[in-house]
Amino acid sequence: MTSVGDKDPERASETFGDQVNDTVGAIKEFLPIPADTEPVTDPFNHDVSNSMAEEPTLSHALALDDHEEKGVAQQEHVQEDVVDLGWNEKKERIAAPLVGGLGNEDLWLLVRRFNKVRLKKEGCGRATLRAVPSKLMSDMKNQDYGKQGQLYHVRESTKAVPGNLDLNIADEEEFSPDKLRAQIERLYTEVIVNLINAVKHVARLRSWRETRRTTAFCVAYFIAWLFDFILPLLSVTFITLIAYPPARGILFPPAPIALVDAKTGGIQKPKAGVLGSHGSATGAPENHKGEAVEQEASNFFNGITAIILTSATGKHPQGEGAGSGENDADDNVPDPTAVAIGAADAKDIAAGGKPPPSHDKTKKPVESAMWSKMRPLMKIVGDITDTWERFANALSPTPPFPQQIYRLRLASLVVPVLIVSLFVTSYMFVKGVTFGVGFGFFGDPVISRGVKLLNREFPHWEKLLELRNTVLKGVPTNAQLTLTLLRIGEANKAPLPPPPRVGEAPPSGPPLNATEAELDAAMAHDPTTAHETAGEDIDAAKSPKHGKKGRKLINLIKGTTKGAVKTAMGADTVRAKAGSSHAKHRLGAAPKPTPDLLSGPVDFQARYGGHKGHVYISTKATIPAVAFSTASTLEKIGPDGAVREDLHPRWSVPVADLRELKKIGGYGWKYRMLVGWSLSREIADGIELTDRTGATYKLTALPLRDELFNRLIAMGGQKWEAW
Repeated sequence: MTSVGDKDPERASETFGDQVNDTVGAIKEFLPIPADTEPVTDPFNHDVSNSMAEEPTLSHALALDDHEEKGVAQQEHVQEDVVDLGWNEKKERIAAPLVGGLGNEDLWLLVRRFNKVRLKKEGCGRATLRAVPSKLMSDMKNQDYGKQGQLYHVRESTKAVPGNLDLNIADEEEFSPDKLRAQIERLYTEVIVNLINAVKHVARLRSWRETRRTTAFCVAYFIAWLFDFILPLLSVTFITLIAYPPARGILFPPAPIALVDAKTGGIQKPKAGVLGSHGSATGAPENHKGEAVEQEASNFFNGITAIILTSATGKHPQGEGAGSGENDADDNVPDPTAVAIGAADAKDIAAGGKPPPSHDKTKKPVESAMWSKMRPLMKIVGDITDTWERFANALSPTPPFPQQIYRLRLASLVVPVLIVSLFVTSYMFVKGVTFGVGFGFFGDPVISRGVKLLNREFPHWEKLLELRNTVLKGVPTNAQLTLTLLRIGEANKAPLPPPPRVGEAPPSGPPLNATEAELDAAMAHDPTTAHETAGEDIDAAKSPKHGKKGRKLINLIKGTTKGAVKTAMGADTVRAKAGSSHAKHRLGAAPKPTPDLLSGPVDFQARYGGHKGHVYISTKATIPAVAFSTASTLEKIGPDGAVREDLHPRWSVPVADLRELKKIGGYGWKYRMLVGWSLSREIADGIELTDRTGATYKLTALPLRDELFNRLIAMGGQKWEAW
């Protein structure tokens, strides 16, 4: 038999070389070492990519890859330009799946949290006179004043990115209270809820309600204890759970979190009074997957601030004292935080304290110290959530990311522990741990000299040890995963449609071996369950008393504020005509609600310099561009997305030249609170574009601001960095 090498030695050599290169590449990808040490060895090297085809990162390369399992957005399309996959359609009329291997609900969950669109909340309600300041602030805070996102501000990074994935958080990330809120809400949705689920899994095992499963765990544990094999058993269990996903459902069968009692491990009435969602702690109903837990995260933060607010104002509803507060003004717009500060000062004075303003030398230093620590706190919370998301995406990868390599890499790290545990006795383990504790406590001279040596011989060595560069290299956060999915749509000229606004709640099944009677009792709607607390004192501190006088006062304040806001909006129109740039940027920021907003994916309603028009994205030409025109772009863009020559854009910028994108508010934060509360309108915010020449273009009154932002960051070859 003649081999290929006998017929064509050169071809055989090339084939063998390709196989060797593929094998070496696979081994390098598997090993937990940085795929590219350039960010460490040469951190000042600059590299700019102008198109996605240059594949500057793994995210770009995956977006352009020919995937085995394809969704509607990944298929070939007849149109030469952009395909509309249902940007203004109900979810039932949108083809599924949009991306292969990923359900539309999961896709929209990622996109929604990428933009973090908040749900609207109820109005003011009733309050007593003495609770008016805190109640007023709480209701204003709970309104929907616009779309607050995980990403506010991105800049192009010209350096090699760690882990070969862009959209990392910059070390000098800008701080804002709204960003801190977004990070804490992310911490709740990604970490806290999963920890609650883990606690309830432990309670289920300890309850013996699932007898066969608990018996199996119990027998395995005590047999391992008898033969001193606890650590090997745990190691084998971890390896199995990591490398073989079906084992997770067998060992820890899922159940609705809200339906499990954390103390008994049995069935309980969901805190929301009805089981309408599986992944939330309260079981509240939801229209789309994940909405309930997102609303919980918002209320989690609101609850913390409400407790702090009522503590600062000295609210004590069980006593006879009454609080008071002042309402400061700033540029004719009241500052809601001044209500709380004024009430706190008034409480201290009423209790016999002295007026604080001129003699209190601690106020400014303490406030400055607290605010200076907010940036590191925000960074720590963000890093914790990012690491959690990376581990979750490594254990359960989402297409188009590799499905096996990350799990096998993590499992391989546990194998040495398993091997060592077979030979290490409990005595040796305790001696080793206690030695490590002692060395860490008393070994500072040795440790500090070792760190100095590393800093001298291997600058930036700590970057090499980061999880995103080693164990989790190539594993995305949810934001990086979402950006990759958006890039898939742009690479195929089929932008992914935004999450629809309506839908149905998913059905629930019988878990925990519970009887039908128990499930019926637990899932039956009970309007009183949601209001249960830990005692009468908590009820008294949490809920203000309701009365007609308080309700009338709130309505009076709201009506007066509404009139003042409308007057100010009318004055903006006059100032804009007179040439005020600030007034021009505020025009149209609080539009009246429209039932059908036909906009996107090619054109987006917006204003520039106060003038109405459309932002449109053209990919018909060789170089994609974003432009603005005051002409009627809806009539001048053909069905295939081609832009007519007589459009006459006011300005046009190639997408590849964008250097910075920043979301901006339609109003200042104090004014937007008043507008949202008094007029019950959604604020149409804006976006600021900066190209590589430094030119800036500020677009305002942009209802689909997040959708335009998503398209622009996903189209080009830029390596983005979050600020």
